[in-house]
Amino acid sequence: MNFARIIMVMGLLVGTGLPLQAAEDKPVITLERCIQKALESNPDVLSANARISAAIAAVREASSAYYPQVGLSGSWTRTDNPPQAFFMSLNQRRASLQKDFNNPVDTENVRGSVMAQWRLFDSGRREADRRAATLGSTASEFMSESVRNDLVFQITRAYYGILQVRSFVAVQEETIRSLSESLRIATERHQAGSAMKTDVLNLEVQLSQAREELIRAKNGLKLGVAALNTAIGQTLVGASDVADLRGRDVPAVSTNRPEGGVEARPELRAMESRVHAMEAMVVRARREYLPVVNGFGSVDWDSETLNGFEQSYMVGAAVELNIFDGHRNRAGVARAKAAVEEARAEAEKLRQVLELDLTQARLNEQEARERLDGAAKSLSSAEEALRITQERYQQGAAVVADLLTAQNGLTATRTRQVAAQYDCLIALANVERAMGRK
Repeated sequence: MNFARIIMVMGLLVGTGLPLQAAEDKPVITLERCIQKALESNPDVLSANARISAAIAAVREASSAYYPQVGLSGSWTRTDNPPQAFFMSLNQRRASLQKDFNNPVDTENVRGSVMAQWRLFDSGRREADRRAATLGSTASEFMSESVRNDLVFQITRAYYGILQVRSFVAVQEETIRSLSESLRIATERHQAGSAMKTDVLNLEVQLSQAREELIRAKNGLKLGVAALNTAIGQTLVGASDVADLRGRDVPAVSTNRPEGGVEARPELRAMESRVHAMEAMVVRARREYLPVVNGFGSVDWDSETLNGFEQSYMVGAAVELNIFDGHRNRAGVARAKAAVEEARAEAEKLRQVLELDLTQARLNEQEARERLDGAAKSLSSAEEALRITQERYQQGAAVVADLLTAQNGLTATRTRQVAAQYDCLIALANVERAMGRK
């Protein structure tokens, strides 16, 4: 009998241990994990990566101008046109002066050709094109970094937003428990004849309002989960996973404030790269006044039939220099210069906007810290005030209005503290974003 009980206890322990082990193996949904998943699946990140790939391909396309261009061609021709028939016969090495050149018979020609062309010198145009493409690729990389920087902040804000609303839920649940206890005391006093019916009714109304606030907070929690999953780009966090989010206790706010300016903002660095790319295009436009040297060559095989091909070749070089083009080059240079000036003005405007963004972020962070300090100092006082008021009301030395005032004060103070705590964490993350740090 004892042995059977031992087996039963062991079975219960094993059966109980399996879910616990599974729970321990379940990965905790940390902020870092959410950020990692978002960087892998967020549509904005995927789109930015595609733009980088396109920019890299543009660099390869610009670099291809340094290599020779080689092509193959084949053709079959039949004609009785005198000049063409004569030259076909010449290419086939069977032309004869005894033939009537004015009235040739139908002549056929099968030709295969290998052609090559190579730009030997272009006064730096290819280099300007490649430099502009390279700077464009660099700008795309910086813009992709900007997307990731903004995404990290969005995930951080959504994650802390869930923790904040979850804390609001906890505050309302604690308020409901406190009001329920006060209602119990008021009911007992009313039944004993030491309290009025209005005390019970007022507490019931207050308790009903607290339950409505709890419903709103829980709905806000669901909305926060949906917002986080949207920012991630996939459903990573479910309604049942909220309790597994790290931060059951309110995280501490770092006392170190980020220092620095907007020099590291990827948007600004991307704009600077675009300005340099525009400057390269000015150089490119000016090089249109200078000569270009091209080398070319071909090897041909001609035959009247598919047998006995005769081979010939041609090589050469050509120099091109534009003497007059109706001021087209001058207009191109002017347009490129205007584009540079426009890009510089946009870069300066962007710098000012980013500096304002950083200033606002720092002011919000300072405000959140000040709110947090004020709420932390008043929280213990509000808790003690409610405790004293509850004791006095239970002894008949305080009215229900005093009790409700103390309870509302504590609830408001707790809510302000939670809001300020997470607002401060979000504000710190926003400062990091405004400085260009992920």
